[in-house]
Amino acid sequence: MYKYTDFDAAFLAERNRQFRAQVERRIAGNLTEDEFKPLRLMNGLYLQLHAYMLRVAIPYGTLSSAQMDQLALLADKWDKGYGHFTTRQNIQYNWPKLSDVPDMLDALAEVNLHAIQTSGNTIRNVTADHFAGAAADEIADPRPVAELIRQWSTDHPEFQFMGRKFKIAVSGAENDRAVLKAHDLAVRIVKNDEGETGYQILVGGGLGRTPMIGKVLRDFLPSADLLAYIESVVSVWNQIGRRDNKYKARIKITVHEHGLDDIRARVDARFAQIRPTFGGFDQELLAQIEQHFAAPAFREAPTDAFNRAYDADPLFRSWADSNLSAHRAPGYAIVTVSLKKHGATPGDATSDQMRALADVARQYGHDELRISHEQNVILPHVHKSDLPEIYAALRDADLHTANIGMISDIIACPGMDYCALATARSIPVAQQIATRFDELKLEHDIGHLQIKISGCINACGHHHVGHIGILGLDRAGVENYQITLGGDATWDAAIGERAGPGFAYDEIVPAIERLVEGYLELRESPEETFLAAYRRLGLAPFKAYLYPEARANAA
Repeated sequence: MYKYTDFDAAFLAERNRQFRAQVERRIAGNLTEDEFKPLRLMNGLYLQLHAYMLRVAIPYGTLSSAQMDQLALLADKWDKGYGHFTTRQNIQYNWPKLSDVPDMLDALAEVNLHAIQTSGNTIRNVTADHFAGAAADEIADPRPVAELIRQWSTDHPEFQFMGRKFKIAVSGAENDRAVLKAHDLAVRIVKNDEGETGYQILVGGGLGRTPMIGKVLRDFLPSADLLAYIESVVSVWNQIGRRDNKYKARIKITVHEHGLDDIRARVDARFAQIRPTFGGFDQELLAQIEQHFAAPAFREAPTDAFNRAYDADPLFRSWADSNLSAHRAPGYAIVTVSLKKHGATPGDATSDQMRALADVARQYGHDELRISHEQNVILPHVHKSDLPEIYAALRDADLHTANIGMISDIIACPGMDYCALATARSIPVAQQIATRFDELKLEHDIGHLQIKISGCINACGHHHVGHIGILGLDRAGVENYQITLGGDATWDAAIGERAGPGFAYDEIVPAIERLVEGYLELRESPEETFLAAYRRLGLAPFKAYLYPEARANAA
C-alpha cells in the first residue's frame, strides 16, 4: 500500500489550508455560492438536495485498517454515523456542515486520504480491479500503475478545467472486474507474443445519456511509454473535444464524431512531441511506487478448520459458496463482504461496521481492505483456516449476507433521496426488490443475476450494463422506471436493450418479479444464467413476461 512521502503530506496540508480559508470566506459572505462552487468541487464537496456532501477518494479502492477506522470516525463525529460507498471506489458523507469540512479533510490527511478531484471537470479518482494483487487470474498488480496516474493527474495544470470530467480505470487480470469499457480511458496490463508486459489502451467508453462501449486505441503499448501516451490522449481530447454542449463534451462523443482512426493519428502525433520530455522520470517514479505494493508474507497452514465448518454449518457453506473467490496463493481466499443486506441501502456502512471490518482486516487480512465498484468491501488476503472466525465476526456486525453476484446484490445510486440531479428514487426500489426475492426464497435458484439501478439519466448506478437495468425518470411529475435487458459489465461489455414502456413506482417490483419468473421458465437448465438465456433467446420472450397485457391482446 502506498505511503505518503513528506512531499505528499506537505502538498495535502497546503491544499487543505487553502480550502479552509475559502470556506471561511464563504461562511462570512465574502464569496457567493456561485463563486464558491468551483473551489468546493476541486475538493470533493457537493451541494445536494438537503445538505452538503463530501466525496472522499479511495484511490484504486485500497484501504488500510487505520484508514477504515478514520472513515468511521468521520461518520460519527461529523455526519450521521454512516457512509456510502460508491461505484467509483469513493465514500460519500451526506450530512456534513460546511464549517466542519476543513476539519474532516485534515482528519483524512492524518491517514493519507483526501477528496481531491473527486468532482469537477478534471481527471477523477483512478479506479482499479478490486481483487488487485490477489486474483488468481492476474498478470500483474495494477495498483502501482493507478498510483502513478493518480500522482501525475493531481493538480495537473493542463487538465484542471476541461470540457467535462475524465475517468480512468486500470486492470491487470484476464477477467475484467473494473468495467474497463465504460471508462473514458482504460489501461489493461497485457503480454505480447514475445512475453513482454505492456498495456492495452481503450478509449471512448462511458454511460450516461449516450452510453458507448470503449474501443481499443492501442493494442500494445510498451511499459515505458504509458504516462506520455495517456497525457497525449487527454491532451488531444482537451483540445478538440466539444465545449458548446456539456452533454456532448465527453471523449466518447469526440471519438464517435472524429472516428477512432483520426483520434489515433492525433494521439500518435502528440505522443511523438511529448514523449522525449518525460526523460524516464516517470519510470523511476513507478519503480519507487512498486516497492509499496509488495505482496504480504503469505503463510502456510492447514485448512482443516475451514473444511470442518463448511461441512457442518449450512449457513457458513452458503456464505463461502457465494462470497469467496479464488486467490493466487495456496490456502488463501478473497472474501467479498456484502453491503447489501436484504432491505438495506446498497453501499451504506455504519461506523460500527467500518470498525468491525477494520478489526477483521487487522487481525486476519494482512491489514488490507478494498472497495469495489459494486459497492461492497473486499478482504483480499485471508487464509482459509481463519474463515470461520471471520464469518463469526462479520455475523456479529450484521455483514454476513451471502448474496454476492445474486439478485439482491444490487448496484444503486443515491437517487432522489439525496442527489440534486436525480429524477426518481433508486434506494427504495433496490430495497423492495431485495426484500421481495428474499421472501420468495428464490435467490439461490436464480443464480448469477446483476441488477443495476440509476435515479437519472447520468447512470451513476451503471444501469446500462446490468443484466437487468432500471432507469428512473420523471414523466410529468411522476416517477417512471424503464427496464433494459442484456447489459454486461465484463470484457464482453454490452449496453442493455430497452424492453418497452416504463413502469410506475408501484409497478416496478412486480414487473421485475414477472421477468425473473419468466427467466426461470425459459432457461434450459439451472446452470444457464439470465444473461446467457437472454443472449440465446433475445428480447421477445422476456418482453412477453414484462408486459402480460400485450401478450394477452396478441393471443
